[in-house]
Amino acid sequence: MGRTKTNEMMKKGFLSAFMLGMLLIGAIQAQTISDKLSWSERTALSVMKQNPEPWMIEFMEKPVWSYPQGLMLTAFDKLAQKTGKTEYNDYVMEYLDGMISEDGVIKTYQQETFNIDMINSGKLLFQAYENTGEDRYLIALQTLRDQLRWQPKTTDGGFWHKLRYPWQMWLDGAYMGTPFLIRYGVGFEELEAIDQGILQLVLLEKHLRDEKTGLLYHGYDESRLQQWADPDTGKSPEFWGRAMGWYAMALVDALDYIPESHTGRAEVQDILGRLAKAVLPYQNSETGLWYQVVDKGVETGNFEEASVSAMFAYALAKGANNGHLDISYGKVAEKCLEGMLENMVEVTVDGEIHLHQVCAVAGLGGSPYRDGTYDYYINEKIKTNDPKGVGPFIMACIELEK
Repeated sequence: MGRTKTNEMMKKGFLSAFMLGMLLIGAIQAQTISDKLSWSERTALSVMKQNPEPWMIEFMEKPVWSYPQGLMLTAFDKLAQKTGKTEYNDYVMEYLDGMISEDGVIKTYQQETFNIDMINSGKLLFQAYENTGEDRYLIALQTLRDQLRWQPKTTDGGFWHKLRYPWQMWLDGAYMGTPFLIRYGVGFEELEAIDQGILQLVLLEKHLRDEKTGLLYHGYDESRLQQWADPDTGKSPEFWGRAMGWYAMALVDALDYIPESHTGRAEVQDILGRLAKAVLPYQNSETGLWYQVVDKGVETGNFEEASVSAMFAYALAKGANNGHLDISYGKVAEKCLEGMLENMVEVTVDGEIHLHQVCAVAGLGGSPYRDGTYDYYINEKIKTNDPKGVGPFIMACIELEK
């Protein structure tokens, strides 16, 4: 067969595949989402309509390896396991196949930044490797594990949040890195990884818990050099809701993997119990929701925020389902979800779900400088359909649908 004819056939094949892909995307975007489905599925199908390709999650203009994609697609992974429907797993694999090269290189990932956020999407690789046996997923897993081997640490062994945030531990990092590290330790029989993962959870409570309320501050600076750090304790000044939400999810997810025989398992369960008890008084008794700054619900400018509400609902429901918390916490989570459906969720005429009142992002330090004050948190941008709210919302629904 001549080269010209072969090229023409290849071109036709490519165009046919392209057209088929466009038709499938169009079909997803045009479909009406049935209200007979569960809230978790209705929301997931809405995400797929809003983001025809999974790298688009968090309003991206080009593919990137980052934590919001991992958060949302972890929810899809859980939904695929719950329903047995292949489309949810296909959506996860489409992201991984686009971001992991044939030789296991993670596209856009830069290990030298030691950004613990970049570990989060690695959680998706365990199932991908188990399902396919492809070496590229194993190599990518090992790459992320290698980052944590060399992750800069505080003097007592706590992971820095990023290289450019020296001596700092943030609650966010607990979710990004700890469940991955412990699961890796169990799967690859690396006891040191399990121990180190548990240590992160213990140190964060040690350095950030407020003895009076039991709530946890957002960040800790061992050096006390940051403007936001208390000169005596190193703690940041306020209780940011989503920071505690990240930590709560990290605790219940880590418990999925910590072996029953490990002495640290009971310690992590105790931490979860203390946190669950601490956040309960700050839930709005009427709406069931939690606030952007958790302990200042009545103060001017504060607002009920979707991501902290969804994260607490997920952690409390899962903790109750799995026997880590009293069953009464399931009712607390249920009240929160009802409040979200009534006050934060919009359903369009075609059944599409939109989640409002999500804080886009919040951090400490950096440029422009974020001082961690009350005024800073309440003035951060609010978005609709931000994955940091939608992903945990799907996961909370899954737990409450059990």
